[in-house]
Amino acid sequence: MDNLTDLKAIWHTAKTDSLPTSAEMLKLIKQFRRQRLKKKWMIIIGASFLTVVMVFGMITYHSKLLTTLIGEVLIIASMVLLAATNIKSLKRFYQLDDCSNLEFLDFIEQTRQNQIYYYKKTQVAIMLLCSVGLLLYMYELASRHQSWFIGIYAGISVYLLVIWLVVRPYFFKKNAKKLSNVRIRLEKLSKQLK
Repeated sequence: MDNLTDLKAIWHTAKTDSLPTSAEMLKLIKQFRRQRLKKKWMIIIGASFLTVVMVFGMITYHSKLLTTLIGEVLIIASMVLLAATNIKSLKRFYQLDDCSNLEFLDFIEQTRQNQIYYYKKTQVAIMLLCSVGLLLYMYELASRHQSWFIGIYAGISVYLLVIWLVVRPYFFKKNAKKLSNVRIRLEKLSKQLK
């Protein structure tokens, strides 16, 4: 009987302050899902809107150089690819409606893997298409005004370098940290349940 008393004493003295309650977990899961769905829908709507604007621009403005047309097509392709990848991932988030903590933990890990793949492969392809498209698209404007040529391409180059080397890694680290924090809280809860 002594062991049972010792076990009760240990059980009652265990500190569980840092562990989330079940209500917090449900709130965390719903908030995570809602934020991600909102972000994905905004990206899809934004990319679709910009695609429509670009197509409208192609119809109304008839470029004289082939480089402008190729640039427009590459920019449109990048926006379509961006929207398509987000539409594809919407399905996963809509299936997240009712799940257990362990299923959500698996979902978070899969999301982390998808995030790494997106950063290394998909985002590079989208940004490469858009960057080359922008450089080609601006050539006609820059070639009309020789005095602007260096300024336009220097500005675009600086802009693209900042996007590639500063903004892109910053947002990846920021999103990875958020996802990691969610995963850590869930793992604490899972360990408590085991």
